[in-house]
Amino acid sequence: MITIATVTYNAADTLERTLLSVESQHTDAIQHIIMDGGSKDATVSIAQAYRQRVAGRYEVVVVSERDKGLYDAMNKVLQRATGDYVCFLNAGDKLHSPDTLSAVIQQADVTSVGVIYGDTDIVDAEGQRLRARRLSPPECLTWRSFKDGMLVCHQSFYVNRLIAQQYDLAYRFSADIDWCIRCMREGERMDMANSAVRQSNGSIAVLTDYLSEGMTTANHRASLLERFRIMATHYGTLTAIMQHLWFVVRAVAVK
Repeated sequence: MITIATVTYNAADTLERTLLSVESQHTDAIQHIIMDGGSKDATVSIAQAYRQRVAGRYEVVVVSERDKGLYDAMNKVLQRATGDYVCFLNAGDKLHSPDTLSAVIQQADVTSVGVIYGDTDIVDAEGQRLRARRLSPPECLTWRSFKDGMLVCHQSFYVNRLIAQQYDLAYRFSADIDWCIRCMREGERMDMANSAVRQSNGSIAVLTDYLSEGMTTANHRASLLERFRIMATHYGTLTAIMQHLWFVVRAVAVK
């Protein structure tokens, strides 16, 4: 079973398309946790209507309470998750196709596969595809891969619950990067491999349609500073400096 986690706050304008993408899956091996931070709009009523709509198919958990921010809410989800793998899907984001979770489940082996991953498309506020994500997932993903940037989008990163770590609340904007690295390090310690979902032609499949302009984008400078701290912690300060110089060169070259 897969636990899909959606953390919300005043997300009434974008939540429904996320819920519909989960509801359209060709598998019912799902637990969907909607962790709301005490929304003042219709977010909770939309979530409750969805829970009633899919009752009998799969479990939907709706919780609305104050939290200490996004990553605190994600930690609350991890405490309630019962699926073999956990993935965080924000309000406005969508599972790429009705077969996405079935494809993830085909890769699953709770004793030997730590992370299941795929690619990501960027979509606009209407859910229309804008482009492929700039960074592409590697053929072979390890915790060392992220020194080249967050090559796998958080929403296309399915973590075996046996290795899932708590988010470090010392990071306000980029705790997801630190979390992904720590989960993979734990998976390596437990001798677990990471497995990409692939298309019939062997290329890595798109798992998620990601809504642009998320929290990290809106707080870009603070996020970059946190990312430097995270990379220095995991890969060493010199590596972090050299890689960030490369990031600058790469960004200029793309322009």
